Amino acid sequence: MKKLSYSIKIDAGRSHVWNTMLAPGKYEQWVKAFSENSRFEGQWEIGATVKFVDPDMGGTKAILEIFDPYKCIMAKHVAMITEEGNEETDSEAAMQWIGTTEKYILSESEGKTILTIEMNTHPSFVAMFDSCWPKALENIKLLSEDQNTENA
Repeated sequence: MKKLSYSIKIDAGRSHVWNTMLAPGKYEQWVKAFSENSRFEGQWEIGATVKFVDPDMGGTKAILEIFDPYKCIMAKHVAMITEEGNEETDSEAAMQWIGTTEKYILSESEGKTILTIEMNTHPSFVAMFDSCWPKALENIKLLSEDQNTENA
């Protein structure tokens, strides 16, 4: 596994960034950096099994191992999901993917939030994350700093 880290400073409080990041309607906007029709299925709570999917591309199934509101989320990926919606655990790609962890860490200083993403993943996924995460973080920043989302 390869450890990756991405970070951005956002001119908004931590609770606002958290709520913006997870809010239905907002989540789908920032995650477009990964795929146009990406969405989240499940509940944002500790121990929950969740799916991150794009109906046109498939996705991934994960378990939320950490869910500490306004501070941290960690998802451990346990399966890939095919375009047909089937769980896949034994293909070469799935075996490389399973065990990937995705951690969102929010810290606040002087009313600004530092959002850091830490990934542990197979080297074959590094280029994708290096391309997508900076765009996704910029999307979260724009959504969080938009005056129209103050009550998100």
